[in-house]
Amino acid sequence: MRIGLITADAAHPVLAATGALLVGEGHRVEVVDPGGVPEGPGPLADVYLLKARTPRALALAARLEERGAAVINSAAATARCQDRVAMAELVRGAGLPFARTRFVGTPAELAAAGEPAGPLVVKSRHSRRGDLVARADSAVRLRELAAEWPEEPVVVQDFLAGSGWDHKVWVVDGRLFAGLRRSELAPEGRGETLPLPPGELPAGWRALALGVGEVFGLEVYGVDLLDAGGGAPLLVDVNAFPGIRGQAGAPEALAELALRTGARAGRRASENGPE
Repeated sequence: MRIGLITADAAHPVLAATGALLVGEGHRVEVVDPGGVPEGPGPLADVYLLKARTPRALALAARLEERGAAVINSAAATARCQDRVAMAELVRGAGLPFARTRFVGTPAELAAAGEPAGPLVVKSRHSRRGDLVARADSAVRLRELAAEWPEEPVVVQDFLAGSGWDHKVWVVDGRLFAGLRRSELAPEGRGETLPLPPGELPAGWRALALGVGEVFGLEVYGVDLLDAGGGAPLLVDVNAFPGIRGQAGAPEALAELALRTGARAGRRASENGPE
């Protein structure tokens, strides 16, 4: 089977480990750089893993899907995670608990409004690597963000103190992986992700993480969860095809998903026959 990895970082640990497993079983793994030459009219791979989330990567994935390729996650599902305003509306519309998210324009516009009523979390509207995620308790801090990110479209969420730890939950085709990481908004800053057996998550947290996949149409994704009080989970972010670093069994689950999806796509193509 041929598996295409749509990524600009083939050395990423989870992709490298997944690729090694597939090659070890006799499959062919090819890296498709979304920043390079667009995929031509040649034969399609049996399945593509869409790790990159740039506009060019999404456009490439959409073109491959138009030609009948199987892509994990689909271009449309991945795009639904890129705009944090649309993300919040989609999750809250499905009845799931998501942090109240408001689009406020740019940090300069936010700073011009003066002193915030309470601590805020300021995030880039468009989710991507290296985007803005910062806590702002004062007009001074807002002006600092305005100087650093003058034209960045941003959203704000009310800051929830919680325990100072983020619960990271990753899902690969319904299989859960989890970890605890010091919040990047905590005074100590972000640290290592500590292992957390998924079985130690409350049942409601597991159900919420799985429900996100159904809402977005995702097969490989991650969610950031906070304790909103009394053990109730609150979603603060959703990421399509995250890194899933250091999670034993994640490469195996991803390899199994790729092979199963590729085989299913092959059966459909065989049943439909040539056009």
